[in-house]
Amino acid sequence: MDLYEMRSALNQGKSIYDLNLRVTFYARVSTEKEEQLHSLAAQVQYYTDYIIKCPSWTLVDGYVDEGISGTSAGKRESFLKMVGDAKHGKFDFIVTKEISRFSRNTLDSIRYTQELLQCGVGVLFQSDNINTLMPDAELRLTIMSSIAQDEVRKISERVKFGFRRAIESGVVLGNSKIWGYEKQDGKLVIQEQEAELVRLIFDLYANRQMGIRAIAGHLTDLGYQNTRGRPFSFSTIRGILSNPKYKGYYCGGKSCKYDYKLSQRKYLEPADWVMYKDEQSVPPIVSEELWDRANQLLSARAQARRSPEHSGYQNRYPYSGKIICARHHIPYYHAVRSSKSGSRELWQCQEYARKGRSGCTSPALYTSELDDIIRQTLDALPLSKAELAMELMQIYASTDHSAKRNASIAKCKAAMDVLHRRKDRLLDLNIEGRISDQEFALRNERFNQEIEAWSAQQSALEESSCLESDVLSGDALQQAILYEMDFAHGFEAGVLFELLDRIEVSPAQSPYVACAKVMVKPVHQSQEYLVRRRSGKSSVCSIQYI
Repeated sequence: MDLYEMRSALNQGKSIYDLNLRVTFYARVSTEKEEQLHSLAAQVQYYTDYIIKCPSWTLVDGYVDEGISGTSAGKRESFLKMVGDAKHGKFDFIVTKEISRFSRNTLDSIRYTQELLQCGVGVLFQSDNINTLMPDAELRLTIMSSIAQDEVRKISERVKFGFRRAIESGVVLGNSKIWGYEKQDGKLVIQEQEAELVRLIFDLYANRQMGIRAIAGHLTDLGYQNTRGRPFSFSTIRGILSNPKYKGYYCGGKSCKYDYKLSQRKYLEPADWVMYKDEQSVPPIVSEELWDRANQLLSARAQARRSPEHSGYQNRYPYSGKIICARHHIPYYHAVRSSKSGSRELWQCQEYARKGRSGCTSPALYTSELDDIIRQTLDALPLSKAELAMELMQIYASTDHSAKRNASIAKCKAAMDVLHRRKDRLLDLNIEGRISDQEFALRNERFNQEIEAWSAQQSALEESSCLESDVLSGDALQQAILYEMDFAHGFEAGVLFELLDRIEVSPAQSPYVACAKVMVKPVHQSQEYLVRRRSGKSSVCSIQYI
């Protein structure tokens, strides 16, 4: 029967049970506890029998959601499948227990019942005695849905109240796994094997003045790995250094929801956290003096990086954003490889950095090899240094070039903003229990690597404008360019950024050989090189101009 026929029959005094309808049901429980699943099985059996007993009705298989909240319909697969099947005309009527089973969100309740009516499908909320085929159903539905939604608000307030009391009582909430600790009965207990690593990190940073990236490389050399069997990342080490729990401080209330109906969270400033010394619930792994010294150093370095006068920004490398993987068409990622003979800078595809050889077969290149390639390229150019300087002067004087660079910087900032929002959303999903800690850590690390790559590219773009900011002109500008083009003490970002378009890296036939294609802006030509590497030594051989 269509909607018109059903309503006409009801207006003539017939009951819904007198109509020849294809009827299904919807059942849901909000947790996966055993008693709730028994309740769900009872609901399914009840509605199956309920529909079969009506001689005018034909049973259509029901729809069931297990362990899912009714606050939002967007998370319930069976519910959404039911709405989709309604659009395809698979049934005429839905029976469910009450509005709170259907949805505790007023807008969802009205929206989906109206959407179902447009498909010619009515809904019977049995406990509330609301049949959406009747003319007064929407008013009654709005009232009852509002009551159900307010119940969600009350539950949210009770949960918040419980959290506040737990925090005041020193009960440790949140992640049950913190490096160096185990959580037992709402308190942290030191896991000594992991705690030794925490002490080493603080000692390396605060006492030996080692940078976070250098610490990561040092830990890898010592054979330390994180819980996923991978080297410790920058973000993990920084998180350990900045966590007040390691000095014996209880720390909670770091975030709060904007509204009980929304999943977004606001992350509070440290001054707004609930934090106090509690060595009973949170035994210290390092001394308070050592922790404070490490965090003063963290703060000083962060402030120095934000300073406009800072010229040693840690992500500023001459080749940032210029080395491209020919296979994936994405920038190479800067890294440091440590060995007994010392540390060496290298560049590798981001996919290789994430997944290893299974992610990308394009070879890594050492910075020393790239320097050799650039020197050979500059020597082979059909322009003298003076002619190159003139080309660069025209580039610096070009308004279009400046506009393009500013647009590229804006693009980098926008990309990082998006990634930070995605990181916030990822954390929300983890807090809500919708993704595991392992998946959170893996995806969060990927975001961190992408942010570092964009940040490096932005920094290089900003460095390239240093000559313009000096407002040099004529001979003074030419002399400045010639001075930077000397490259007597290695390559810096400024002029090299303007000279170099990109370096595309691809694998060669041998795993010990890499192919690098260099494109230089002023001459619009490219040069190919083979980099051969054996027993820690490498040689760069020019192939040909293209």
